[in-house]
Amino acid sequence: MAEWDHVIYNGKLADANDCFEANIYIKDGKIAAVTEEILPGAAQEETDARGQYVLPGLMDTHVHSRDPGSTRKEDFYHSTLAAAAGGITLVFEMPNTNPPVNHVDNFHKQVRNLSQKANVDFGLWGICLGDLNIDDLFPLYETGVIGFKFFWGYAVNSKTFELVYNYNPDMEDVIPPFQDGDVYKMFREVAKTGKILAIHAENNELIQILTGEVRASGRGDYEALIEARPDLAEKTTIQTGISFAKHAGTRLHILHITSGAGVDAVRDAKERGEAITAETCPHFLFLSNEDYERVGPAMKVYPPVKYKKDQDELWEGIADGTISVVCSDHAPHTEDEKDGDLWSIPAGMCGVETMVPLMLNAVNEGKLTIQQVAALLSENPARLYDIYPRKGSFHPGTDADFTIVDLEQPFEIKKEHLHSKSKVTAFDGFKGKGAPVATIVRGQTIMKNGDIISERNGCLVKPLKAPLFEDANL
Repeated sequence: MAEWDHVIYNGKLADANDCFEANIYIKDGKIAAVTEEILPGAAQEETDARGQYVLPGLMDTHVHSRDPGSTRKEDFYHSTLAAAAGGITLVFEMPNTNPPVNHVDNFHKQVRNLSQKANVDFGLWGICLGDLNIDDLFPLYETGVIGFKFFWGYAVNSKTFELVYNYNPDMEDVIPPFQDGDVYKMFREVAKTGKILAIHAENNELIQILTGEVRASGRGDYEALIEARPDLAEKTTIQTGISFAKHAGTRLHILHITSGAGVDAVRDAKERGEAITAETCPHFLFLSNEDYERVGPAMKVYPPVKYKKDQDELWEGIADGTISVVCSDHAPHTEDEKDGDLWSIPAGMCGVETMVPLMLNAVNEGKLTIQQVAALLSENPARLYDIYPRKGSFHPGTDADFTIVDLEQPFEIKKEHLHSKSKVTAFDGFKGKGAPVATIVRGQTIMKNGDIISERNGCLVKPLKAPLFEDANL
């Protein structure tokens, strides 16, 4: 008689393409069987998912845990605790830490650092810093980064390699934002790896001019912030990136897309068959400029939340497949730091814990199907980052990662209940219906009914070396 580590009974299994009732049998952290039958053998753990949906483990591919570096704001233990509480089984940690993931030695240091703190599985991005580390990109690929991130338009501290978010030419020990020729060289080098080059798409030169003009007028309202960082700044950078990627043969991914203009640029490129993909975030899907008076400075992010028409066009982009991934851009700051005028406070908020409930509420509102949630937060990113079917599937022999959700369960987001170190969220007080009720990582239940019941069991996930990017329309 076989003995199972964990059996999930009676759930409705929902992946990107199907929804069916079945039981899941787990052995040694892997899916052993998915079947309507009751198989013989005792189970160490049983989960009754009757009336609930079981999704392939949901993931957040865009997380800034500030670790190492600004750990007074957040650290990896708390960010992955928040992830588990929010139904996330895997996070991809961004590379702009201090030190950054800019070469192989720092990759290994970061793996050692994060492994002892991880409550869910994790992958690591590598950073592109122009000639400072262009010779390190291929070795980083060979070592196992999930992809490469380029913060287009940002300056770099020449001593720490930290990003400088509001550059001006009078700054000392700062490398100015890279010129287009340097950027193209990065595209060309990343193309050799076959991995994703993901870009923060904002045109710094345009932003510098417009910000100076708006600030000179003395304005500090939210509309002024959008005027200083308009959709034109996003669209022009996306278009340049598309041109560079086509010429260099690079797999280009647009991070946290915010505008209808950006969606149109990506859609046009995809219709031409180019290897470009895009993501967006809940704050762009559920907020607009109209919410700033209610939400306040917590809403400031880069690129900024824009207009209701942009929100509508983002939803259209999800509906027609232009946008294939939703992630949080979890970027916490302390409440003290976010208390000030719009020009001086930092950009970013918590998001890894609130993303799944918001998306499930959208299912109940008819904006999404449960299969689309599985696609946007599981199968699509798994395929995009070359970890499918190990992650993002119900295939026997793959990691037993699952997010169990109850679409009938009401919730209210309260910042004081968030598991992150910082509690800054634009969704404090948001009420909805649909919540994750279990987070299972490699067969082990990490969260159950909102309570963390197991800690520090996450491990590093590396992509396959050969890219699986067969469909440019993903």
